[in-house]
Amino acid sequence: MQQNYQDAIAMVRNFGKPDLFLTFTNPSWSEILNSMEGVQRPEDRSGIIVSVFNMKLKEFLEHICKHGIFGIVLAYIYVIEFQKRGWPHAHILLTLDSESKIRTKDDIDKFMSAELPDPCTDLRLFQIVTKCMVHGPCGTIYIYNSLTWRQKRVEFFNHRLVPARKFVLFTFDSTIVA
Repeated sequence: MQQNYQDAIAMVRNFGKPDLFLTFTNPSWSEILNSMEGVQRPEDRSGIIVSVFNMKLKEFLEHICKHGIFGIVLAYIYVIEFQKRGWPHAHILLTLDSESKIRTKDDIDKFMSAELPDPCTDLRLFQIVTKCMVHGPCGTIYIYNSLTWRQKRVEFFNHRLVPARKFVLFTFDSTIVA
């Protein structure tokens, strides 16, 4: 852990502060669900979850670094954490070159979208976004929690749609937050 911290500090010294913070996960990838037997749930097969996650993460990092889906990456570092019932997720920091840095709202729009796709024109992407990228209330008692708020008797729920890049969602069918 201390070595990872030192590596991150060295990365910042050499390349500057990170430009993007990403999270990456999906405990419901088809490769995981197809390996369930009988009444098993994904958390019952942690070895399969970790294997599929590592395979998908490696592919995701390859798309980021070699194919430049977020621009030219000078440096990256990531950590893997285990959440609810042992499901892994990665936190990834990217430092981009000067031409790829996000400076304007148009740059943001190039990377992210916080809109629901039209199910009539792009049903698969709509299904991925509604499955992976929409927050629900944290419980029946706290339906108006920090993800929702009221102003002048109008409820705003757009907080619940997590911004993401369409190509990345479609390619990896996972929760990817930037």
